[in-house]
Amino acid sequence: MSVARTWSVALVGVDGDLVEVEADLSQQTPEFKIIGLPDKALGEAVRRVHNACANTGVPLPRRRLTVNLSPASLPKQGSGFDVAIAVACLATETAMDAASLASTVHLGELGLDGRLRPIPGVLPAVLAALRAGRTRVVVPWANREEAALVTGIEVVGAVNLAQCLALHGADVEVPDDEPIELSGDAPTEEDQPDLADVIGQREAVEALIVAAAGGHHLMMCGPPGAGKTMLARRLPGILPPLDDHAALSSASIRSLSGARVVELSRTPPFEAPHHSASMAALVGGGSRTVRPGAIARATEGVLFLDEAGEFTAGSLDALRQPLESGSITIHRAGATAAFPARFQLVLATNPCPCGDYGIRGGTCTCPPAAIRRYLGRLSGPLLDRIDIELTLARVSVAQRGHQAAVTTTAEARARVADARARTAERLAALPWRLNADVPGSWLREGPSAPPPEVRRPLDAALHRGALTLRGYDRVLRVAWSLADLAGRSTLSADDLGRALYLKKGLAR
Repeated sequence: MSVARTWSVALVGVDGDLVEVEADLSQQTPEFKIIGLPDKALGEAVRRVHNACANTGVPLPRRRLTVNLSPASLPKQGSGFDVAIAVACLATETAMDAASLASTVHLGELGLDGRLRPIPGVLPAVLAALRAGRTRVVVPWANREEAALVTGIEVVGAVNLAQCLALHGADVEVPDDEPIELSGDAPTEEDQPDLADVIGQREAVEALIVAAAGGHHLMMCGPPGAGKTMLARRLPGILPPLDDHAALSSASIRSLSGARVVELSRTPPFEAPHHSASMAALVGGGSRTVRPGAIARATEGVLFLDEAGEFTAGSLDALRQPLESGSITIHRAGATAAFPARFQLVLATNPCPCGDYGIRGGTCTCPPAAIRRYLGRLSGPLLDRIDIELTLARVSVAQRGHQAAVTTTAEARARVADARARTAERLAALPWRLNADVPGSWLREGPSAPPPEVRRPLDAALHRGALTLRGYDRVLRVAWSLADLAGRSTLSADDLGRALYLKKGLAR
């Protein structure tokens, strides 16, 4: 055949689009050209494919080869198109099964010796192929375990190009090559620290359980040594295990980040970028290939910003849009990449640069302007999106000696699971599953809206300007989480009072 076709996948963010790779062989001056908006890495596929085919024993035809990547208006990036280009080019002159080519998606980079090298983003690419109705996908041998996490599609792990050609009926000799493996060890599940290690912060532990039960965002303000980081690092351990959809979403982000993915982790991810991280490190980006940042990597888990007052104001304000929409969109010239951003935000900050402002027994040496500038980085619109605000104090000797009231991670996880089950039952006929996801209009005006006498304190806070309408809705969401933890089907005045207390800061 003079024109041969097969398929590959172009990833833009976490979404993949099927790309038809068609090769045309014509009787003109020998040339090999790729068209269809390829980037520089994809443009260099000409030399990789040429040498890989020659070293496999099936050199490319010595005529003009034109490879078109359709749709031509979609930007294509990376080296993952190498295998599809090589197979399509060779199929113009070598006898292969056209139906097999048309039903198969090829992913992978070619080495000059013809072996297939692993690439990032295989998991979301295979998911895109499945959604497009393809029945088989060829991936590098090193990516076979990752691709096999997607059910409903046949996965073929190929060591070299000859195996790919033989799969479609080509008469080629398949060498016994050593497969190229992924570098590094397979990821292992880390043991979660136990909540029982937190001593003397009983009210803060209860607030952490409320945050886990409803998926609420949390901020902790206190001096160094109060236990802010300890509490934050124990939040993933009390969250329920990820379901299939959430685990696939989290694994897809890890795959795009270049991490090794061999199984679906059920543990919610925990991202804790350093306070020196730039806005691009948080949001994501890149000059050539758009990569997910910490916000996207925390999807279905926890994003912890320790020393939040040390982050730049611009980096913190970049959180506002994903906190509302649950996604992050990155715009670059010629491309727009979208990533999921469904995470729980945990902020931890000192009350001032030295950490002793307003602390009993502490001596703050910070000038007033420095304190205002430090806390001013946490803007009002960002704080308005926080559900629970805690003020922590250092643990006293009396509190350290009192060990009877500690809560273990297992106990907290069981309480959170029971509360989420009650939430799911209450919202069974609705499209939401967490209290944090319920729209404010439904909370205020829906069938479960609290009566006027119950919400009177909340209305008063809104009237005097202590709350915005967004803050009003967030208090209602926290109140429902408190009711679910207590096993109540309706809101009480105590639930709203406690939720308002948690929103405006827990004074110790």
